[in-house]
Amino acid sequence: MRWRIDWRASISLVGTVVKYLALTMLIPLSVAIIYWEDVWVFAASILITVVIGLALERLDPDPDIGPQEALLLVSMAWLAAAIIGMIPYLLAGYGTESVLSHPVNALFESTSGFTTTGATVLEEISFDRHSHAILMWRQLTQWLGGMGIIVLMIAILPELAVNGAQLMQTEAPGPELQKLTPKIAETARALWFVYFGFTILYICILYGLHLLGYAPNMDLYNAIAHGFTTLPTGGFSPEAESVAAFSAVVQWVVIPFMVIAGVNFALFWHAIRGEFRELIGDTEFRAYAGAIAVLIAVLSVVLARGAAPVLDIGGATEGVTENTLRQAAFQIGALMNSTGYATSDFAQWDTNAQMVLLFTMFIGGSAGSTGGGIKVIRWLVVLKAVRRELFVAAHPSAVRPVRLAGHVIDEDAIRGIFAFTLLYIILFAIAAVFFAVDAGRASYELSTLEAISASLATIGNIGPGFGKLGPFGNYLWFTDSSKLLMVFLMWVGRLEIVPVLALFISGLDRS
Repeated sequence: MRWRIDWRASISLVGTVVKYLALTMLIPLSVAIIYWEDVWVFAASILITVVIGLALERLDPDPDIGPQEALLLVSMAWLAAAIIGMIPYLLAGYGTESVLSHPVNALFESTSGFTTTGATVLEEISFDRHSHAILMWRQLTQWLGGMGIIVLMIAILPELAVNGAQLMQTEAPGPELQKLTPKIAETARALWFVYFGFTILYICILYGLHLLGYAPNMDLYNAIAHGFTTLPTGGFSPEAESVAAFSAVVQWVVIPFMVIAGVNFALFWHAIRGEFRELIGDTEFRAYAGAIAVLIAVLSVVLARGAAPVLDIGGATEGVTENTLRQAAFQIGALMNSTGYATSDFAQWDTNAQMVLLFTMFIGGSAGSTGGGIKVIRWLVVLKAVRRELFVAAHPSAVRPVRLAGHVIDEDAIRGIFAFTLLYIILFAIAAVFFAVDAGRASYELSTLEAISASLATIGNIGPGFGKLGPFGNYLWFTDSSKLLMVFLMWVGRLEIVPVLALFISGLDRS
């Protein structure tokens, strides 16, 4: 067998992505200069990143890529981003006792950032332990990974726009890519325009609440930091108590933006152009909104009946009814879209409430959103296909195509959705067993629910789990082997499994 993909062309373009990734480090460098912390860390990181990018570019001065090279480019670009992202952590932790001085921990934190997972190995998140610049870089990695690194590069680099449709289809979360404009580069710019616009609006609202006195600790730094991690459904926060550190008013503002982040951003582009029917009439959007409403109602009832303690660590509480509804709406909004924020430690809730949240984690956001998970559109197709099979079993001579919003779903697309869903569940199950076995080997306690939630939280890019992995817990205590498997799960989960696995199958010539 031999490798039959033109890897030089793909890796050369990865070098281009890496080179421009260095420019994004100017943001934490500016923060470092303002606070005069870790200036040399980001100056050195920029230099190292540029050198690596230029070196990789030299592998093929005139790259030409096809479908297989596109798979390699996207997969390796995300892996390269995670590796480059760990450089500031390693430099800042050099010569100290910081957990980020360990390469596996630094890689875990960087991968969790770029894939918008939100899982962390940090035991203590504070400005006493980490600089403002490092924590802002941690936030920024999630914003860059939210809409997609490749989508951003297609929007600004002509050399990638030539094969932009293949690249975006490989990277974009969801089973299909909606082309908004005649040129794919313009589509990439449109998506990033909507994404950037919502981020700026959100930051202005948060900081406005601070100026009006409704959010005393939501200063400009915190407003920008949370703006970088809400729209990408990331969940990182420079506050140890996450969004629980802020007032109830702030928490109510965060909820709709988390929900927005789980909607197909192409629908907002249509809404901006006055085509509101595209948004309101979209089958997936209605299913997504309906699922959120139902789950909030169910969880509110569970909490209101006293089946679980409602722990409001930092937010102001105006009453049991308001608090219960806010806790339910916030946690459903956060976990449905894989955001990972928290306003209370739901790991301490009882089994009924945790089962509602675990079910929520399996659903995911919409295709074309920044949300993780299996995605609502896939569940719709799976349910309709199962219903079709049951009907055909009772009526063997019937011909019944699967329809969604009045359109017949292609059988190849249905098979692809079933293949993804099966692979997702298989990888999830294998990883959960591995975590349990590895914990036994290393002689540390890991409950079944913790093993399951660790697997689901990483492959679904969700972040927090249950037990010691709760929203105020961390992943530091896992072995290096388990953390490396989690890095793999976060990577393939963000790229939705199939492109990465297809890369290895299609790349081998067995002739």
